[in-house]
Amino acid sequence: MKFQPLGDRVLVKPNDEKEQVRGGIIIPDTAKEKPQEGKVVALGTGKRNEKGDKIPFEVKVGDTVLYGKYSGSEIKVKDEAYQVMREDEIIGILN
Repeated sequence: MKFQPLGDRVLVKPNDEKEQVRGGIIIPDTAKEKPQEGKVVALGTGKRNEKGDKIPFEVKVGDTVLYGKYSGSEIKVKDEAYQVMREDEIIGILN
């Protein structure tokens, strides 16, 4: 199964959260914060302006991006977790 976002939506694969050990205590998965950066995997068809012209995406497939903690919706494709969000929910591109 493949997933193709529509409109100005972007499919992002969140980076794996590194296991944090503080003072010998392992923090369980349920207590870890959601990652806020990931790699762009797919782009939608694009947003259109009032005249019907396509507005080009500022991000491209392969970019590592930073997004808000509560941005987008989490989906699973072939047991892999992804975030689907609008391009304007992306804060910036990490170089």
